Amino acid sequence: MTTSRKKTKISVYLDPEVMKMLADFAARRDRSQSMVAEAAIASFLSPDDAERRDAVLARRLDQIDRRITRLERDVGISVESLAVFIRFWLATTPALPEPAAKAARAKAGERYEAFISALGRRLAQGPKLRQEVSEDVDGGGAAGG
Repeated sequence: MTTSRKKTKISVYLDPEVMKMLADFAARRDRSQSMVAEAAIASFLSPDDAERRDAVLARRLDQIDRRITRLERDVGISVESLAVFIRFWLATTPALPEPAAKAARAKAGERYEAFISALGRRLAQGPKLRQEVSEDVDGGGAAGG
């Protein structure tokens, strides 16, 4: 003789927002709200629920770690490119006599505006420096040093 397991009915009070989410989810999955609620409660009460949450948390922490690693790399590229530029500029730009320095200062604002415009265009559409460096390094042909 087989005994059937009869489900027990319970009444719960849900926040209207939670109820709407339950109804929407059940409708999207073409399942009953009762079935979705039962699965959610079973999952919540499951002993391995803590392990699942730990796994989700570990994945998120790994993602954050990878993002921070990329940020560190990008900041390192920025600092090194600035240092290379400064060294190059100092090595190749002689000091100007005073009359020429006045003219250079007058032209500096105009050149700076052109630089800012070019930078804006590059940031909006062009390849990023970190992408170019990545391609150069991954290609195996490291230049200079």
